[in-house]
Amino acid sequence: MTLDQFRPQMQAIFQPLVAVSKRLGVTPNTSTVASLFFSGAAGVAFYFGTIATGVVMVGLNALFDALDGALARDMGITSLRGDFLDHVIDRYADIFIITGIFAGGVAPWQIGVFALTGVLMSSYLGTQAQAVGIGRYYGGMLGRADRLVLIIIAGILTILIPGETLGLNYLGWLLVIFGVFGHGTALQRFTHVWRRIERE
Repeated sequence: MTLDQFRPQMQAIFQPLVAVSKRLGVTPNTSTVASLFFSGAAGVAFYFGTIATGVVMVGLNALFDALDGALARDMGITSLRGDFLDHVIDRYADIFIITGIFAGGVAPWQIGVFALTGVLMSSYLGTQAQAVGIGRYYGGMLGRADRLVLIIIAGILTILIPGETLGLNYLGWLLVIFGVFGHGTALQRFTHVWRRIERE
């Protein structure tokens, strides 16, 4: 189970923020682009070792990433174009944040690439299910919402409890987890879709 499965419940939680955003003239696409800005800022912050700033930027990325969908649903303007933009920017956000973490030196590049490919493949297979007519599938061990929450937790722990275990701090070990569980999630999603295709 992943946090992505609770997307419908988030609408009620975000309603006050949605109301304020509408009064300010914020559109879903504006929120989506803002999430990209914050992810880029997070990557830069992690690269330069300012972990506290990186954690805050990841939190803002998560906030605006969730807000765009909530706004679109509330305003009744969900569209294929908006959905497409959201997914493209989510993938760039993943790249910015994860690359910033390992390029900042918390883990060797091999671990960083392992984590990044796991994240990208699990996300790809979640939407590729829709492309082959099965419908978007968010199942598996680790979704995007899970990853953002884990980055925030690992970042806070790295600040509060500095040090390394076997050469890696909390953020470094999180990249290992992203690689293992990302590729594991990709395999789970592939298997689910493959079996569904066989039954069609």
